[in-house]
Amino acid sequence: LFANGNDFSSETIEKGRNNYYQKQTADTINSQMTKITSLITNTLNTHLNIGQNFTLNSSEVFLSMETISISSLSNKFIQQSGNTQIRIPSTFNLTINDNSSISLRSMTQALALADNSQSNTNLSRSVSLTILDRYGNELPLRTNLNEKIELIIPHDPNTIIPSMTLQNVTSIQTNSHYQIFNLHFINLQQSQSVNNRSVSLSFEMKPLDINQSYLLIYRFDSSPQLNSSISQIDGWSLLCPSNLTNDTFYKYFLNNAQTFGHQSIIFGIRELNLTEYETFCINQSVNNNLPISNQPFNFTSNYELRTYTACCYYLDENSIWRTDGILVGSETSHYQTQCFSNHLTTFAGGFLVLPSPINWNYVFQNADFSRNKTIYLTIICICILYIFIVIYARYKDKKDLEKLGVTPLSDNYSTDQYFYQMIVFTGHRANAGTNSKVHFILAGEEDETAV
Repeated sequence: LFANGNDFSSETIEKGRNNYYQKQTADTINSQMTKITSLITNTLNTHLNIGQNFTLNSSEVFLSMETISISSLSNKFIQQSGNTQIRIPSTFNLTINDNSSISLRSMTQALALADNSQSNTNLSRSVSLTILDRYGNELPLRTNLNEKIELIIPHDPNTIIPSMTLQNVTSIQTNSHYQIFNLHFINLQQSQSVNNRSVSLSFEMKPLDINQSYLLIYRFDSSPQLNSSISQIDGWSLLCPSNLTNDTFYKYFLNNAQTFGHQSIIFGIRELNLTEYETFCINQSVNNNLPISNQPFNFTSNYELRTYTACCYYLDENSIWRTDGILVGSETSHYQTQCFSNHLTTFAGGFLVLPSPINWNYVFQNADFSRNKTIYLTIICICILYIFIVIYARYKDKKDLEKLGVTPLSDNYSTDQYFYQMIVFTGHRANAGTNSKVHFILAGEEDETAV
């Protein structure tokens, strides 16, 4: 029950047992919470009139319920605690038998419900909105593809965001490479490999010189190439000083529909020269054109990078978080996830800061022996020691094979019809071996062997 496939180790069983009982406890608490919420909802739905509302606000749960007319539901904006927001579009499909009043029950929980699908919702609040008729029956609401329900789901305010990683690109000499762009590889599988989940990707770049402008290109599952003769890219963007955020960094966003089905993405960055800056950043009318260069990149200042993925989840009838049909919005940040959905249920946001990508240009640029004597000497010594250990181990293996073999005695005769094999052992416990010489005499009815 608690093993993981063929792994029956004590650590795995203990972990599985803890997860099982934690899940049982969480399901019990969630069931009790659902019953309490249902009782409160039925009571308020009976006594609230149009225009009246009720709010329950605690450290763990925020519950709001109000009664409105159906016409007031169009473009309805609901503001909850902790900057939680829900916006209903102007057009939607609501199944109801009459034009009487409806009740809106919105609820926010401090942390989203956990499941066994590695959904990365442990840093998110859960948000739900339910529409009820005057009899307490839940009414399904659907929207079209052009106008969706917008949700702003805050992250855990105690989340610690890792700092950006410095990219020391100025140390890479121009005459030592022929690359036009400095490339950064990002693995998307670590975020969306479970149940084919789709994630958005945010790319943040902070230049140490805020007056510097850049060209960013990218390509999924392969390296991008862009020069006067080759254009193999999936997208590009100009990063001009006018695009800097309030935190003085550039941000580029790809939603989950763009990244879905891809395993990786490679970004390429290069600085714009003065002519390109004046043409493409100052003169905004030519922003649809792409600056082309055949010269290897030459950075005049370093920059810092940080990448993170975000995901929007909804809870299905089996209490499993799913992502299909939900779009992650561009207002997603470290502190919140923006989601667009065409139906109502319980929602949560996933958030994961990706490990810093390795700058291979910098690695190979500084891989010479003179700069890394200690590292190279250590590796050489370990390799030499490994070779000696292999030779010694092989020698001991041969000695062990000799001991395991059968040794014929000197007084054996080829005419003998019976042969006996003797095995001498001292035991399997520690220090049971001996250096003593073992002597024996094999005696029969007619003769006996020598010592």
